[in-house]
Amino acid sequence: MIAVASGSFTIPAGAVAALFASIIVVVAGFDFFGLLVLFVVGSTLATRYGFEEKQKAHMSEGSHGERGVPNVLAHIVIPTGLAVGSWLAPSALPVPTAEVLFTAALAFGASDTFASELGVLSGHARSILTLRPVPPGTNGGVSPVGEFWAVVGSLSTGLLSLIFVIAFRGPIPMPGLLVGGASAAGFLGCQVDSVLGETLENRGFLTKHGTNFLAMLTSVVLAAVILWLTGNVL
Repeated sequence: MIAVASGSFTIPAGAVAALFASIIVVVAGFDFFGLLVLFVVGSTLATRYGFEEKQKAHMSEGSHGERGVPNVLAHIVIPTGLAVGSWLAPSALPVPTAEVLFTAALAFGASDTFASELGVLSGHARSILTLRPVPPGTNGGVSPVGEFWAVVGSLSTGLLSLIFVIAFRGPIPMPGLLVGGASAAGFLGCQVDSVLGETLENRGFLTKHGTNFLAMLTSVVLAAVILWLTGNVL
């Protein structure tokens, strides 16, 4: 409810987030929950940074930076599904594997949010497909500043996840994959988000939240592929 009080979420969105977060902490533990909380905090700070400038340029999230139910669902359904899946079927989805996939999902969320909210302030962007100049905030538009923050968002998520896992579970069998693999998958998912935004969202085939959901799912699939290629079969 702190997110609602601070204006980060609408009241309905806060209720939905609280419900899913409660499920995550009960079935998966505080390492999963802690990473989710810091994702929300980081996303809020990125959204609020330079908000007046974004608002004047009609590139702001909500009227005051608040996020609604569709946005929350697009970013929390997949992480919750991974947490519940690991709890219900630990032999099929072991906790270490779930940690990597969960981290990849949130690494995408942070990468995409940081790139969008901070990259848009650079004042210029180019199409990810044609490299032609496009107005900042255009779906599919990228910039060097935005890509830098995309890396920061995904990598910081991987590092924080490692810290939480060690703090609550102790040493883990694949720390490099948790940081490097999940971070790389999150960053690549952010690029997929831009491609989907330019090719499908701009044509009305996807909403913004649908684009986010599919790109996050892509990040999870990429992380699973990385696990498979490195011999960590699911």
